[in-house]
Amino acid sequence: MAESKIRFLTNLLGIYSPSGCEEEISEFLITEMKELGFSVKKDSIGNVIGEIGQGDLTIMLCGHMDTVVGHLPLRVENDRIYARGAVDAKGPLASMILAAAKAAENPKCKAKLIVASVVEEEATSKGIKNLIKEGIKADFAIFGEPSGVGNITIGYKGNLHIKIICKTETGHSSTPWAYENALEKAFELWNQIKNKFNTGKNPQNPYYIVTACLTQIKGGFANSVIPFKSEMHIDLRIPPPKTSKEVLDEVINEIDKYSIKNPRVKIAYLVEDSNEPFEINRMSPLVRALSFSIRTITKKPVVLLKKTGTGDMNILGRAIKAPIVTYGPGDSHLDHTKEEHIKIQDYLKSIEIYEKTIIRLCELHNK
Repeated sequence: MAESKIRFLTNLLGIYSPSGCEEEISEFLITEMKELGFSVKKDSIGNVIGEIGQGDLTIMLCGHMDTVVGHLPLRVENDRIYARGAVDAKGPLASMILAAAKAAENPKCKAKLIVASVVEEEATSKGIKNLIKEGIKADFAIFGEPSGVGNITIGYKGNLHIKIICKTETGHSSTPWAYENALEKAFELWNQIKNKFNTGKNPQNPYYIVTACLTQIKGGFANSVIPFKSEMHIDLRIPPPKTSKEVLDEVINEIDKYSIKNPRVKIAYLVEDSNEPFEINRMSPLVRALSFSIRTITKKPVVLLKKTGTGDMNILGRAIKAPIVTYGPGDSHLDHTKEEHIKIQDYLKSIEIYEKTIIRLCELHNK
């Protein structure tokens, strides 16, 4: 039995599927899921959605079939599987598919199980956004990303990505005192924004504070010309219960204050992306059911994680308005690295944990 589970994962990992190139892997998933008993469809953008089981309770397991660019040769050694996507996130996806198929055979499983394999999670989040657009519904949802077999991610910070453009009059670089330098002014504004939010190099608990990071800056025309236009990109991460609008208002206030002091600098901004923070109540039936299953299988206490990044859980959780967590085997520190790998025992345990969680949710629902 373990051999077939391992073979399913290695076959999945053997298909290179960077974002935007998911056609081959989607066809593989359709074939395999049908053989496992799922009713399967492929939506207009390439998401593969399988359903199995029946009941008035709907549980969704959602993962992504794409990976970042960068092929890694598939190899198995020292009870570990090395490949691109082993932890991010074909390991969790394979676990969820096999767990749902097994759970559906259990007479205690009185629920409709949805397993959604989405595209472009690593790029545009187009897959998850299309699921939402088409009105997918669930009473509980688990997003499959590597949390570690004994950990549950219950919160992610939100994000706000702002582009700020500074424009000034220009002149010859031999007379820098006569003109405002758009690059220098951008740095001045950036430092003002950074000082507003960043309280130190090593905050005690960075999950609970707004952080700002300058991710790109460009400008200048020629060596002999004072820069008259600069463009910078700032990525802010937002803790609950703050909203992206509240943080944007604070940034705008800093821009306004800077503009008053620097009337010769014209400043414009554009919000390029934003997502609200999301955190589930640790006493939710979903957290309790998953925690129970982890303790039962691993015989170890559960760790609840709150992450400073932003994930598709933020988007999906607010859209379906249902309890959602992120869980999956693997070490997230290996995401996107040349040493990406998953421990075979963690993968096999996670299948049992997903399956037991489904049954536990059904039991709690039917009490």
